[in-house]
Order: sequence, then C-alpha cells, then structure tokens
Amino acid sequence: MKWLHAIARLKHRVITLALLATALSSPLHADDRSEPAATAIHHVFLIVLENESFDITFGQATSAPYLSHELAAQGALLTQYYGIGHNSLDNYIALISGQAPNPETQKDCQSFVDFHPTARQLDANGQLAGQGCVYPPSVKTITDQMHDAGLAWKGYMEDMGNNPRRESPRCGHAAVGTVDQTYRETLTDRYADKHNPFVYFHSIIDDAAYCNQHIVPLDTLLGDLREASTTPNLVFVTPDLCHDGHDAPCLDGEKGGPVSADAFLRDWVPRITASPAFQQDGVLIITFDEGTDAAACCGEQPLHGGPPPGQYGPGGGRTGAVLLSPFIKPGTVSRTPYNHYATLRSMETWFGLGYLGYAGQSRVHTFGGDVFTRSPP
Repeated sequence: MKWLHAIARLKHRVITLALLATALSSPLHADDRSEPAATAIHHVFLIVLENESFDITFGQATSAPYLSHELAAQGALLTQYYGIGHNSLDNYIALISGQAPNPETQKDCQSFVDFHPTARQLDANGQLAGQGCVYPPSVKTITDQMHDAGLAWKGYMEDMGNNPRRESPRCGHAAVGTVDQTYRETLTDRYADKHNPFVYFHSIIDDAAYCNQHIVPLDTLLGDLREASTTPNLVFVTPDLCHDGHDAPCLDGEKGGPVSADAFLRDWVPRITASPAFQQDGVLIITFDEGTDAAACCGEQPLHGGPPPGQYGPGGGRTGAVLLSPFIKPGTVSRTPYNHYATLRSMETWFGLGYLGYAGQSRVHTFGGDVFTRSPP
C-alpha cells in the first residue's frame, strides 16, 4: 500500500506544480488568493459538529472553551461561515457533493429510500432535480473524484457497528427502502446514518468491498495517523450523537451538547495535529452542520423546483469554523463569507479536482489568503 500512496503523492505534486504555473501565468482570480500556501495542502481533516450558532459557540458564555478559545487562538477563526440548510443531512451531503437540499434530505431521511429524479441528467449547476435520499450513481462526490485521481479517503464514524443488528461495523447503514433505525441513539450505539454522508450515494455503497474499506470505525484512525503514508488525503470524522453535540443530555447521563463536543475535540485534535501527515502538509477544519436560523451567504441557491434550503429561509445559519494548519498563523481571524460549498470547493482546489454542484458557483470561493496567512517552506 505504501507504494500506492507514494505514487499518489507524486501525482499530487505534479498537479500542484501545474496549478502554480497556471497561477503565475494567468490573471489573479478570486480563488488564487490562497496561493501559494493552499496548493501545498495534501491532507485534509474535517470534523463536523452539530446544531450551534456562532454566537453560542464563540460567545462570552460559551460551553466549548477549548474550541472557541484555545483552538481558535492556535489557528484561524472564520466568523462568517454558514451552513447551507436545515436539518442535518442536507448539510453533510452538500459538503461532499455540492447537491442542494431536497424535501427528504431536509427531513434527515428517516426512511432510507432511493432518490427519485425528475430530470434525466444534472443541470447546468450540477444539480439533479427530484427528491429522496440515496443518490443514483450519476451523482458524484469528492470521493469519486479522489478515487479517479489516485488519492485516498476514509470516513471515520464513531460508534458505527457497536450494535451490529442496527448497522455493520464498516459501511454501516440502513437497508435501502427501510425505516432508518440509526436515527436516534441507544444506550450502546450512538451512530447515525444522517451524519455519515457517504452512505447516501450509490456510487459508494454499491461496491461493498470498496465501501467497507473506506467507511470505518473511528478508532481505526489512531493506526492510520502513525505515518503520513498511511493517512488518507481526506479524513472525514463524525463523532457520535452525543460527542457531536446533537443530544443533550445523552441517554447515559452524559451532558452532551457543546460540553461533550468540546471534550471530544480535546481528545482527538491533539492526535491529529501531532500526526506526521498534518505537520507535513495538513489542514484541520472544524465546523457545525447548521446554526439556529436560516441566514445564508455566497449567493446560495435552492435546488431548481425545490424548497428554500433553510426551510423558512435561504440557508443554514451562521455557525463559524476553526481551521488549523502549519500554513496558518495562530490567532488569524477571517471575516470573509464562506459556507459548506466553499469547503467542498477548497478541498477540490487543493486536490486539483473539478467543482461539483454548487461548489462551482461564482460567489463561492476557496479559502484564501485571509485564512492561509503563513507561507509553506
């Protein structure tokens, strides 16, 4: 496997040099603001928490001081970062595919049913009209792009498989066409499909061996972090329903909410930032799926013929985000508007990929020089 990672790293360096050459020979565009630091990124770590507004998380009365004070001081605080919809699932799907909310994903797909398109193909914005949950193979994710480019990825899901009668320990999800039993926590299993976007795409789950290899329990991340060569280029971390802040209190009496989310970060962030891959060329993004209102940024649009993304407004509310990287000066603060489509666009830019769905919109930008304030060696 190490030689495969070596080939992937070489391929990425070639892509990086090509991007740098293009940037130097072309007029400056909005997404060129992040050069040269962002083109050096080769490992992305993404942790998604739940259901808090910026004012609650980063306000004076915060219950998450490790995130809002310590981690923000170590990296960059994005004060104008927004979710794209309500409820949870549509935000997760947007992060990896650029697809806008539809009526079923807005309801968190309590029945794990197929997506039923009302159009034969993607529209000019890369959107597939229709509604439902599990997208057909024609709708791609960043993981499909990465696979085609020879780059590695994994989704690390806390508690997945704790109760094998609910879901498998790898590629765990409800059977298509059934009621989703993972929707709520139990005393022994706090995994939820709705916070694992990868299982909502037939391009991933239809190949069982491939899916089992890439959607794995969280504890396997410890071994993968030991060497840069064993760390995937994209590490997507989903805490369980208590540790992501969704439930408060939790069934076992744990406080949940921001308190438990902060404790999860205090446990896992140092492991990530101490890893060779992060220290070499990594960025860690910590954000929330949605806020508590329907505010939006970046010219966000709904699905053609679909509902307002925020159900009662245009977006998912202001949540804020914190980024850590060797290419970010401690204490950086950005007031540039970004959202989940911008995160997808940024990852695709760093990996030399095209833009999926609404990540390609003209008012959605890659994280730029306002975030990456330290040049790479």
